[in-house]
Amino acid sequence: MKRVILLSAFLLSQFGTSQLLKTNGQKIVNDKGENIQLRGLGLGGWMLQEGYMLKTADFAGPQYKIKEKIAELVSEDGMNEFYKAYLKNGITKQDIDFLKKAGFNSIRLPMHYNLYTLPIEKESKKGQNTWLEEGFKMTDDLLKWCADNKMYLILDLHAAPGGQGNDVNISDNDKTKKSLWESEENQKKTIALWKKLAERYKDEPWIGGYDLINEPNINFTGKNPNGTDEMSNAPLWKLQKDITEAIRTVDKKHIIIIEGNGWGNNYNGLTPLWDNNMVFSFHKYWNYNNDETLKFALDLREKNNIPIWLGETGENSNVWFTELIQLLDKHNIGYAFWPMKKIDNIAGITNVKITPEYQKLLDYWKNGGEKPSKEFAKKALMQIADNYKFSNTEIKNDIIDAMFRQTTDGFYKTFQKSSGSGKNLRDRL
Repeated sequence: MKRVILLSAFLLSQFGTSQLLKTNGQKIVNDKGENIQLRGLGLGGWMLQEGYMLKTADFAGPQYKIKEKIAELVSEDGMNEFYKAYLKNGITKQDIDFLKKAGFNSIRLPMHYNLYTLPIEKESKKGQNTWLEEGFKMTDDLLKWCADNKMYLILDLHAAPGGQGNDVNISDNDKTKKSLWESEENQKKTIALWKKLAERYKDEPWIGGYDLINEPNINFTGKNPNGTDEMSNAPLWKLQKDITEAIRTVDKKHIIIIEGNGWGNNYNGLTPLWDNNMVFSFHKYWNYNNDETLKFALDLREKNNIPIWLGETGENSNVWFTELIQLLDKHNIGYAFWPMKKIDNIAGITNVKITPEYQKLLDYWKNGGEKPSKEFAKKALMQIADNYKFSNTEIKNDIIDAMFRQTTDGFYKTFQKSSGSGKNLRDRL
């Protein structure tokens, strides 16, 4: 009985029953004032694909180029049919139920703006915002699945209108068109999209926050093309301030999450903070897990007396995952690992299995040769879309174990005895 009570107390402290998040000094708390450490996963590869996720990086990195390659084989209509199935299968209630059982308490949703509104080039009238139901419906469904599981949903604008940086794969940036920073229209559309999202979700307690612009990487005045040497970042701070002001006209409740330049970590030139419910996000890949690698973020938290959140990390070894989470726990820093699904995923919690037929498409795209027939290509693509269903993915139990049991071994031994969590998680759904 004592073990069950301890388990219940732990779960309540993590997931709670009174959930609207806000900041309190350097902590994120719920509306009871209880500290909430976000333990999350980013749904990378769902609304926005990067080439490496589909094994097309050698010849098609950003999503628009992937779509061109697919349309070349199966026509525009065939490409749209594939993406309809891909988006339908990519994340379902089963996926979110599984993530809750695995131990996560939050989801980061990387959004592509073109699921919510038209690109400026396709608007019939300059300055107009045509709203598309598809993205909002996908977000509504995801929020319901999160709420059913008492999990927070953090909205992340991963691909902003025009693209927010020179790392084109991240934001589906087409360099032949004006970027976010080169176009006032794109900036206005970005602001309008966030206001629309805030209007829709202002009263939703399971919305954990608004992550305004993912990984800006741009040289405004510096020499590094990805903005790592920028000293002022003035356009970045201005746009995030303008977005915040628009959100606050309709939603005064939810946390605003901002990111620095240089893939999220360059906070040089930060202006006086413009909101009292704000969190700094930083990203961490491929470095050591020690206090030194967190120093800039910890200093930022201390200097400004606001929380920090590791909004994106992962794609490393199991030992690295365990050591990182133990380090973050030590400093009361929440996190979101990346990504959930990709093809041949050896360092994520689920793997999408490749097929021989899809490999033939990859070989053709990369090396040329005899063009696959439309019928063959369509069948191969639809099979890959089917493989994205949760029931068809491979669950990487060793990675889940590294993220949870091995980080708090004493608790999870108790948890296993009381719930049988040593079994394959899919079997417990």
